[in-house]
Amino acid sequence: VVEGAGDHCCEYMTGGRTVVLGPTGRNFAAGMSGGIAYVYDEKGNFDYFCNMEMAELSLIEEADDQKELYGLISAHYKYTNSPMAKRILDNWSKSVEQFIKVIPIEYKKVLQEEKLVELDRKNKITSITEAR
Repeated sequence: VVEGAGDHCCEYMTGGRTVVLGPTGRNFAAGMSGGIAYVYDEKGNFDYFCNMEMAELSLIEEADDQKELYGLISAHYKYTNSPMAKRILDNWSKSVEQFIKVIPIEYKKVLQEEKLVELDRKNKITSITEAR
């Protein structure tokens, strides 16, 4: 978790999570092939600074993403006593709407395939269990 970043943040990122609570410089996510970044886009102009050649942007709509993001910001606040983190957490229902999720396109496809494989595995186990 950082409270702002210069040019080329998350360049060549291959995994993990990044949370940016402040402004970013240009060329964000250039060459990003893995991991997920959450960017607090308070001014609504992050797409201008993001290199979307390999990544896509979305709102934080999934409950799992919201939970993960809240947990990361909470830990940041716990260890730093950051006024910015506190403000975001205190106004979470509104603040979460201002975050952008950055995920590499190919990485997203891999995650979706993994979910399908896991769902298929669970369905097979359920079928076997019910057949007994």
